[in-house]
Amino acid sequence: MANVILAVPVFYPIIGGIAAWALRGWRSEENDGRPRVLPKGSALAADFVAITEFLLMLALFIGFASKAETASDALLTLEIPGICGFGLHFTLDGFRLLYGLIAGLMWMMTALLCPEYFSGHSHSGKKSGTPGEHDAPGSKNGDCVLEEESEPSPDRFYVFFLLTLGATMGVFLSEDLYTTFIFFEMMSFTSYVWVAHEENNAALRAADTYLAVAVTGGLVMLMGIFGVWHELGTLTISELSAAAAAYDNKPILYALGGCMLFGFGAKAGAFPLHIWLPKAHPVAPAPASALLSGILTKTGIFGVLAVTCSLFLYDKQWGVLILAIGAATMFGGALLAVFSINLKRTLACSSMSQIGFILIGVGMQCMLGEENALAVHGTLLHMMNHSMIKLVLFMAAGVIYMNAHALDLNVIRGYGRKKPLLKVIFLVGALAIGGIPCFGGYISKTLLHESILEYGGGWIFQALEYLFLLSGGMTVAYMTKLFVSICVEKNADEGLQRKYDAQKTYMNPASTFALAGSALVLLIWGLFPHTIMDRAARIGQAFMGLEEFGETVSYFSLKNLSGGLISIGIGVIVYLFVIRKLLIKDHTYINAWPTWLDLEEKLYRPLLLQVLPFVCGAVCHVLDVMTDTLTAILIPVGHVLARLLDSLTDLSVVGLRKTVYKDSPKPHERAWGNVLTAAIGTVLNAVQALANHTWRRKNPRAVDYRREVALRYDVWRESSTVISRSLSYGLLLVIIGFTLTLVYILWW
Repeated sequence: MANVILAVPVFYPIIGGIAAWALRGWRSEENDGRPRVLPKGSALAADFVAITEFLLMLALFIGFASKAETASDALLTLEIPGICGFGLHFTLDGFRLLYGLIAGLMWMMTALLCPEYFSGHSHSGKKSGTPGEHDAPGSKNGDCVLEEESEPSPDRFYVFFLLTLGATMGVFLSEDLYTTFIFFEMMSFTSYVWVAHEENNAALRAADTYLAVAVTGGLVMLMGIFGVWHELGTLTISELSAAAAAYDNKPILYALGGCMLFGFGAKAGAFPLHIWLPKAHPVAPAPASALLSGILTKTGIFGVLAVTCSLFLYDKQWGVLILAIGAATMFGGALLAVFSINLKRTLACSSMSQIGFILIGVGMQCMLGEENALAVHGTLLHMMNHSMIKLVLFMAAGVIYMNAHALDLNVIRGYGRKKPLLKVIFLVGALAIGGIPCFGGYISKTLLHESILEYGGGWIFQALEYLFLLSGGMTVAYMTKLFVSICVEKNADEGLQRKYDAQKTYMNPASTFALAGSALVLLIWGLFPHTIMDRAARIGQAFMGLEEFGETVSYFSLKNLSGGLISIGIGVIVYLFVIRKLLIKDHTYINAWPTWLDLEEKLYRPLLLQVLPFVCGAVCHVLDVMTDTLTAILIPVGHVLARLLDSLTDLSVVGLRKTVYKDSPKPHERAWGNVLTAAIGTVLNAVQALANHTWRRKNPRAVDYRREVALRYDVWRESSTVISRSLSYGLLLVIIGFTLTLVYILWW
């Protein structure tokens, strides 16, 4: 019964989401006559559920952390049979224990920020474009007009906030790929509401892109999952490695793995399916952006790891594929972030880049084989680092937005100059993601860098190392741009700068605790790499197939410091000579990214909405012409054959009727009805005769019930034939069949 505890982190938030909807707020009128939403019960429900969920995961971590360091098997397992055919299967091991705790922490902190964020956000008008890019010098959307509209209700956000928590926990605790898929798709649909929350043009367009990528990826992933079930006979993640080792048809396995990589990589934001990420984050509420970037992308990485470390453990060909995708994602995201002038979009592109770093680690696990401890630890620790870093940075961006109501760097420039706490919080996140020594990002990037050096592998891997260091340097550059513009430089509008400087109270106690507490955890995490980070790596390494911990790395030796220092040097050069010289004109940050490099607008949407329909239409036209041609040829021939066959059939039927099937005489043929109606009529006639001689002697009846019953039988048979041939009757039977099938699935 102790294993039932695994169901609580999954289904408790889902029940909490239903309760939040039942306790939703109401509308009241403000003094100026504008409607305002008061999210009373829903906000309290979200806070309570998120806090208790974190405490539950913390209790599980305290109870099982010591066992997870040494155990390679599951700590707990739970099966719920009869659901969706295969049933649901959950398990708890070291990796899942870590990410369940991180997910609980992130949901708790963002839940504490939500009430103030939505309260402060409700006083800003909604715009038809991306928030924070309007009416700013150098912005390409400067002509947008502010639309004063009522804010969407936060109650809806809180409901899907909790539903997504349950689905995310379902992904991380899943024991087989089918359970992973069910909660993965649930998570995609519930988090869609986050992206579409503002309900303006930009939000709805970004939400469409997000959902299209998620659904397409999910369907392709499902093909791979069913293929694995058919070929290997199991979907249990811990059993796939042995099943794959005994399977000989590698090309089939690569194809199925590619399908699953497509689906999981889409959610992770890997190139070229990253297009949703830079569009969704700027329009979603900041608490949602923190979770989308910090934790939902890691569900995609979880899937990539599950496939890689089970089906393709130590497979170098698969490793090369992952490395190629990781390199493109790592560099592409960093390049987009350097050019971006929107705070949340820059952080979103940064997330794409850091996902690339993580994929580099996954690929190096395959390349290094059994000696892959550096890659395993670097992958796990950079996943955790990125989750915590984006929690801090996106919540800081949320505080800026709910007070300044803008995200464009030219508008929010100088906002944090006189706000020491916000400045320190943002700086901790920036230094950590930049890979500065004494911060967590430096530790995980050092491990990933050393794994590349350990493999060697000729000029290709030397080029990969250079790209790794360059991308790390670009990270330093764009984070420096953000910190300097927000916390160091003055705004070009002196009146706006005075307004920013005069704003002393910009966070309530709950929001202050959420931001400062998260930054403190991130700071402590990075200051004790051997005591805390190495232990975390040891707890989670078994999921990736690593049994032994390996040698302890001297993180601050001159050799290991050199890689970080090179990246810092590159970052300084990129910031001074690219950002300051080329991307700032007349003291204004400019958006210099070429519009023709927008993959969504220039490739995917035209491909799906124009090219694909044209190609399909052309194919259908060719098939139609071919069909007409064949019809014109075959119809005359068919007529001749049909006449010949018809004549032969008629002759055969006539011959059989005259011989074998010649009618026999029927001396006792009935005038009406059949045997049954005759029997019933005879009985009724006898009853009638008895009545005429007893109680009906004065009023006798003379009805031939044999004929009457036969006539009524003929009427009933004719009506039944008419009903059974009707469309409504057929549809009714189909509905009854579906209903009975559904009842059978649910109960048996």
